[in-house]
Order: sequence, then C-alpha cells, then structure tokens
Amino acid sequence: MGKTRRVSWFDRLVTGSQGIEARSASERGLAVHELTLALRHAERVSQALREVGIALGTTFDLDDLLELILGKLTELVEADRATLYLLDEAHDELVSRMVVGEQVRSIRMKVGHGIAGLVAQTGSALRVRDAYSDPRFERDWDMLTGYRTSSILAAPLKNHVGRTIGVIQILNKKDAPEFTTEDEAILSALSTQAAVAIDNSRLFLSLIQKNKQLLDTKGELERRLRDLSLLFELERATGRATSLEELAQALLGLSAKSAEARGAALLVAEEESGDLVQYVYDAEAPDALTRIGVKAGEGLLAAAMSRGEMLSVKAGTPSPHWHERVEGSLAFPVDAALVLPLEGDGKPLGAVGLFGTAGSRAFTGEDESLMQLVGANVSTAVRLFFASQARERGERLTSIGRLLSQVIHDFKTPMTVISGYVQLMAEAGDAKKRHEYSEEVLKQFDVLTGMQREVLEFARGERTLFVRRVYLHKFFGDLRRQLELELTGKPVELKLIIDTKVVARFDEARVARAVHNLCRNAIEAMAKGGVLTLKSKLEGQDLLIAVSDTGPGIPPAIEHRLFQSFVTLGKEGGTGLGLAIVKKIVEEHGGSVQVKSSSRGATFELRLPQAQLPETKPASRKSSKGQRSTP
Repeated sequence: MGKTRRVSWFDRLVTGSQGIEARSASERGLAVHELTLALRHAERVSQALREVGIALGTTFDLDDLLELILGKLTELVEADRATLYLLDEAHDELVSRMVVGEQVRSIRMKVGHGIAGLVAQTGSALRVRDAYSDPRFERDWDMLTGYRTSSILAAPLKNHVGRTIGVIQILNKKDAPEFTTEDEAILSALSTQAAVAIDNSRLFLSLIQKNKQLLDTKGELERRLRDLSLLFELERATGRATSLEELAQALLGLSAKSAEARGAALLVAEEESGDLVQYVYDAEAPDALTRIGVKAGEGLLAAAMSRGEMLSVKAGTPSPHWHERVEGSLAFPVDAALVLPLEGDGKPLGAVGLFGTAGSRAFTGEDESLMQLVGANVSTAVRLFFASQARERGERLTSIGRLLSQVIHDFKTPMTVISGYVQLMAEAGDAKKRHEYSEEVLKQFDVLTGMQREVLEFARGERTLFVRRVYLHKFFGDLRRQLELELTGKPVELKLIIDTKVVARFDEARVARAVHNLCRNAIEAMAKGGVLTLKSKLEGQDLLIAVSDTGPGIPPAIEHRLFQSFVTLGKEGGTGLGLAIVKKIVEEHGGSVQVKSSSRGATFELRLPQAQLPETKPASRKSSKGQRSTP
C-alpha cells in the first residue's frame, strides 16, 4: 500500500506536467504552482527519510530515533499529535512508548479496543475522518484529558518477519478535515523505519545484555565446573565405599581438598546403636581417619546438628560450642570452622564440617556455597548407605521368613502321614503290618530331615536340586499309599493313570511335595465328594504330571493370581503358600505349570523338561535306623 501511494506522487507530477503547453497562461501558471508544491513535498519526505536513515546507522539510542521519526511524521503530515505504541504480548496490551504534541503520560489499551487496538489486531492501517461518528473509537481518553479527537490515521509497526510489534497513531490533521492517502503513505514509510529502529535497538540491547551475562557468569561457570567435578568425584568415591569408614574417608578427603582446608569431619548416628560418631580427616595424614564418640550437643558438629543451622567460626574468634574433648583432641589445632547440619527424611542425620588452622586462608561465602552443595550430597550418600544396609538386612529376613513359611507349610504333609501310620500301628495286631507302618513313618522322618537340610543349605547359600533317575511306578506307588491314608473316611475316589514303565529324572523329594500340595488342594475342593485323578506321561523330552479334581473349579477373580504367595481360596487355616511352592519347585526344574478350570473341576499340569537337568546326587546321611540313605 505504501509503495502505491508513493508512486501516486510521481503520477501527480507526470499528470501535472502533461499538456501544459496546450493550456492557457493562467492554467499553466496554476499547474506549475501545483507541481512546485508537489516537488517540495516530495523533497521534504525524501529528506525526512534520509535523516531517519542516517540516524538509524549512527545512533543506538531508541528514544532519540523514535522522537526523530515522530517529529518528522507530524511535521510532514501536518498532524496535531502522534503516539507510538509497543505491543506487550504478555498482557495483550498496547503501551505508549513515545508521545509528540502533548504532555507525556503512560497510555495502555487492550488489543482490539479503540482505533490503535484494532490496527494492532488486524495489522492493517486505518483512516478515520470523524472519530466521534465512528463506533470503533473510544472516547474515554478524550474525556479524561479534555482533548477533542477528530481525524485519526494509524498504521501498524511490523518487524522484519512481518509480525506486528506496535502501532503509530496520529491525530487531527491541521487545516484539513482528514488525513490523505499521501499522509498514509508517509506514515507507512516512517512506520517501517520506526520498526527497523525498534528491532535494531532490541537486538543491540539483547547483544549487550547477553555479553554482560556472559561476563558476569564466567566466574560462576568456572565455579560450577569445579562443583560438578567435585560431585562427580564424590559420586565415584561413595559408590565404591563398603563401610561407613570408607564413606567418610572419601567424602571428607574430597571436601577438604576442594575447600583447601586443613581437615574435615563427619558426624552421624550409627544405624543400629544410635550413638553419635564423629570421623575426622587430616589433610596432612590422609590415610589416618580418627573416630571419636560424642554426645548430643558436644562439640561444633553436634551443636550444628542439634541447632539445625550452619555454624561459622572465624579465625581467632572463640566459639561457645568449642569442646575440649572433641576439638581439643584432634591432631591439629582448630582455629576456624564451617559446619553444616545434615537432614534426612525430616530429621537430623548428622553434620559435616571443614576445619582451618592458624595462618590458613579464611573460609568465604564461596566455601559456604560449597558446603551447601557437599552437605546435600553427603546427606544423600549417608542415607543411601544406611538404606542399603537396611535393605540387605530386610532381604535376608524376608528370604528366611519365606523359606520358613514354606517349610512350615510342607511339614503338614509328612506330619499328617506320620500321624496316620502311628494310629494304624496302634490298631494293628499283626507284627508284619506294624513293621510296614514303621517303615513308612521312617520315610516321612527322612522327608522332614530333607526339609531341615534345605533350611541349612539356604543359610549357607547352597540351594541345590538333587536330580536323579526316578521310577514312576515306585514314585506314584508311595504317593498313592500316602493319599489313601489321607483319604480315609472322606468321600473322594482316587484314580491313577500312570505309565509304570517310564523312568524320569527330577528331584524326587521336591516334586513329591509339589504333587502332594496339588492333591491336598484337590481333596479340600471336593468336601462333598468327587474324583481325584493323577496322570503322567512322557511327551517328547518332557514329563507331564496332571492332577485333576471334580470340584467347583477356581473362582475367576483369583485365577490369574493363583501362584502368588498368600493367595487362598478362602479355606479355613489356609496359608496361600501351596501353589506358590508348586510353581517354585517346577521352575527350579526349568519347567512350567498350567491350570485349566471350569464348573466341573480344575486340572493342574506340571511340565518337567528331561533334557536340561544334569543328574546330581546328595550327600549321603544316616537314617533313623543308623543305615545310610538318600532322600
């Protein structure tokens, strides 16, 4: 639009020059006058643009540039007043930056409100002949100032990428009812110059500010680099520590070195006893870490811990927290100190401190910042160390608890069998029968002995499968006798579908426990009667053992959690360990367990791979008869 209007001056000149010779003398005189005025106007515009252009290249004072532009603009278009607004994008407002022709005052208006606000919103220039007859004009400012606005010309300020960054608004054309298209062209040209000036100024100020920031932060960056190096070294050192002494040695050595201190100290409460222990590092004897037992509030570090605030002791200045037994017992004379309390989980954890001697450099604010950084790292390192120790203890206790739960659960099977055979022995009148029953009782005692051995092996970290060749006819024969004894007086029928010619390899005692657990669950599921079926067969390289019942099946709500520990079917006295033990035993053999359930019963299928399991033999032991046997 500005380009077209600038061309119109040329058109005016050309049009006015055409046909002059054909006109009368008076007409020619008038045409020459108009041409002269147009030329003068064009020269004024050109001169103004040159002055603004020169100013753009010679000064970086934005206010001077904007004042020059607004001054030239009001002069060229013969306006009464002019205002330059800049866009405040954060608040979506126009804010006055420069005002010509009136008392300087701050003006703010919302984008989209009033003539200037509408120009900022649309990005297009506006000419208004009579402001008070235009519904877009807002009279509030006139009412406030007493000024009477008539004609308005406003144009957007656009940066190099075409984004509106402000608005120039001129008011009240002198000696004319409204602003012209030529005025709009002049405004457009000068608004472009103003936008360039604003962009250049912002860029220049940004560069200056960034350069200042770079200069201001050079030392900070160097300090941060040092701090990061220290944190890296602390992380490496604490990661290698296997004891509290090693942890203290690493933390204190690095802290003293970084602060150029003679010594450093760490105060912590021992995890198990709760006693306060202070570790002291001497830079001149770095391999000798001093350990001092202290009481609450005794010495500089204990005082900082109890007070929960940093303590700074200046060189040559006595401290009320000085303690002869603690600080006085150190291998070097303490003349200055900087101590920071440590906190963990909202409670005092201890304290860390730096020590200086007479003649050493004084601790500075930079050292205090360093201590804040080191303190946070030390707190984390100590907490993680204690947590790691607690976790290890907890894991050991949890593992032992799980094993004991498993053993106690599995004790039920041999104890039930022993109880049954003892009762049969008491009722049997035949000596041969009593002998058979006693043999079965001794077998169950061997099972109990095997469980005892497992506990001891676990305590020693020797959990091993005893895989050997197992004849299925004997394995299921022993299992049948135990189950028949357990089914005495119960309305459950036992069926075995076994390939008696099969020889398999597995840990006989553990697989027997797994199958017996499944059978016991099946029996309990058929309290009103049913059929318990055991099947076994070889399928390729795998041995399949299936336990089926005709009970009500497994509730869908817990079917996906069956093999988790402590998940029960709601039976009285149940521990929820039986199926978890089954799964664990099968997985120890490298196998898997699957379950199929319906309203007509449930089937558990154990798959034991035969090709993966090397044969092993347990250490022989003496049975209760003094003979050597294996489980």
